[in-house]
Amino acid sequence: MVSEDFAKQVEGYGLTTAHILYRRPDHRWLLQTYVWQQYDLFPEFPELGKFLAFWQEKLEGPLHSVQVAHQRLIKPAELRAVGGVFRLH
Repeated sequence: MVSEDFAKQVEGYGLTTAHILYRRPDHRWLLQTYVWQQYDLFPEFPELGKFLAFWQEKLEGPLHSVQVAHQRLIKPAELRAVGGVFRLH
């Protein structure tokens, strides 16, 4: 049995981290940080989009900015042609 996270990685999902700055509901001049991390698809980021939509609908702290980093963990193998063959006797 394969884990759900591994199955997503094989389907092309990569690890996405979003650094979210938002304004405190009680002190709008004060910024606070939140880090969100999930497997998501580059460049559309549907999971992050759902999370940010939820944030704007349900949470009181308005978003200030979002920085996103993304890395695929499973990639095609990197192959390099060999320029010669060395035999050891």
